Amino acid sequence: MNTNDLLPFFKELTDKTSNICKEYYRKPIKVKVKKDKSPVTILDKKVEEKIIDCISREFSGHNIYTEETGIINRTGSEFEWVIDPIDGTKTFIHGVPLFATLIALLKNGIPIVGMYHNPILEDLVVGDNQICIHNDNPTKMRSCNHFSDAVILTTDHFAIGQFQDQDRFDNLIKKCKMYRTWADAYGYFLLATGYADIMIDPIMSRWDALALIPIIKGAGGGITDYQGNSPIEAESIIAAPKNLLPDIVNLLNPNI
Repeated sequence: MNTNDLLPFFKELTDKTSNICKEYYRKPIKVKVKKDKSPVTILDKKVEEKIIDCISREFSGHNIYTEETGIINRTGSEFEWVIDPIDGTKTFIHGVPLFATLIALLKNGIPIVGMYHNPILEDLVVGDNQICIHNDNPTKMRSCNHFSDAVILTTDHFAIGQFQDQDRFDNLIKKCKMYRTWADAYGYFLLATGYADIMIDPIMSRWDALALIPIIKGAGGGITDYQGNSPIEAESIIAAPKNLLPDIVNLLNPNI
């Protein structure tokens, strides 16, 4: 399965989840705090339920793993769907229209297709490691050969120092043209559609990262963990033009 195979299914699915998101967006909503201290709302759960229902009907027998529900067993399948129903729950809670749904399809543990959908801005991006489509049009990361031309993004500036080397990160951003926190999955969307160049997250969960891998690769970019290793089992992510990625890894890490 690839982008062209799954695009009609993703369009149908996102039509259904968009209605749910718009129903709750910028409305009074109860926020609960999970054991890991991250927030969750009824929107996370309702979107997740709808996605599970759609995948279970269309691809019965596939494994499903979601942020809120966890593992849904489907014995013997080589395929697994990994779902983050609302990436950027804090963003949604505060009425900022940059949250998204992330879905990855894995085959034998390897992400083969990733989907990003922003229901408010109506952006749908699907990538399969070879190509990337944004709202029916091919998209690519833009060319960037020098840090002085680069727009660099992260989700939370202060999270860098909690999990990685803050000083080295600060030195990197000083080399770049512009630094902003237009982030969560939205940062990777900006890379894939040619509006930014480097996206760095010092801590990531499985459901956050896996959909982004085939999207960034399909858009012609490179993606690793913070130390330059495979992003598939990563707990951190760097996405950037392939030519800049090795230098970024070296600048961020003292022993590489």
